[in-house]
Amino acid sequence: MTPAIASALMPLMRGLDAETAHGLALKALAAGLAGRDTGREDPALATEAFGLRLRNPIGLAAGFDKDAVAVVPLMRLGFGFVEAGTVTPRPQPGNPRPRLFRLTEDAAVINRMGFNNGGLDGYVARLRALPRPLPAVFGANIGINKEGADPERDYPALYAAVAPFADYVTVNVSSPNTPGLRDLQGEERLAAILDAIAVTRAGLPRTPPLLVKIAPDLADDALGPIVQACLTRGVAGLIISNTTIARPPLRSAHATEAGGLSGAPLFAPSTEVLRKVYRIARGRLTLVGVGGIATPEQAYAKIRAGASLVQMYTGFAYAGPVLPRRIADGLAALLRRDGFTSVADAVGKDA
Repeated sequence: MTPAIASALMPLMRGLDAETAHGLALKALAAGLAGRDTGREDPALATEAFGLRLRNPIGLAAGFDKDAVAVVPLMRLGFGFVEAGTVTPRPQPGNPRPRLFRLTEDAAVINRMGFNNGGLDGYVARLRALPRPLPAVFGANIGINKEGADPERDYPALYAAVAPFADYVTVNVSSPNTPGLRDLQGEERLAAILDAIAVTRAGLPRTPPLLVKIAPDLADDALGPIVQACLTRGVAGLIISNTTIARPPLRSAHATEAGGLSGAPLFAPSTEVLRKVYRIARGRLTLVGVGGIATPEQAYAKIRAGASLVQMYTGFAYAGPVLPRRIADGLAALLRRDGFTSVADAVGKDA
């Protein structure tokens, strides 16, 4: 099967509830049923970020493959990088179902999954079994359990466990579905977590770059302290942003569900936060733009707002396996239209 055929079959899945359909899609991917991308990569898309070389700047955001069960098949769809997780120290079931809702009329999704995952041991075992070299860059996204968590203990332990296998590691302190997690974005709590990770990193033989994923709902005056905390503690970049708890006007019957909103309504607010952080960071952090990307033009807008890399989730869930190649080819054409010979040349041009 090719990515195009797999995408054409996706409307059949929409008769199922969203979480069941997602689980079946992951099983199909893990079995190799989505095929692989055979497109030619434009040299203009080759990107270097936090010391890593990527064939293109287009990534899959965390949350799609929480347990790292389909990493290589996802990479073969044409992504330049794939981020798996969020993984927590211990397995946890997450919040009660239903907890994942399609807002088809709004090209959006609301989720209140609650870091459902099989825990660190199984996650690491699957990473250890991955064939090397991988066809794309791999990122591990780490978080804390809902109960019994000690962030200053748990994040360093998670980092140490995935460090031998990940090209970079993302600290998730911005999901709205774990009580109290977003409080860890505050300057003092974030600094304490990053200090604890720094102590652990100092004793490791391999230290992949560290990223922090933040929320789109932060007040403007919180952004500077977050950037400063990251700059002074060896963080390589920020992922902007996670889902939003805000509710712009929505048309879907599921509009009032609790949880994090992603997809088209997140594009404008997340891009605005990205632009603000780019101005504050002034090139000292690598920024990853995520939120509402479903077209090459939207990926390009994130780059011009300050992102060196971009990630998709909801757009990929709707469009299917054809989307990474569609975004890549369209982005290359947009860069060349505007006279850019590389992604790096366009970063921040509209910031």
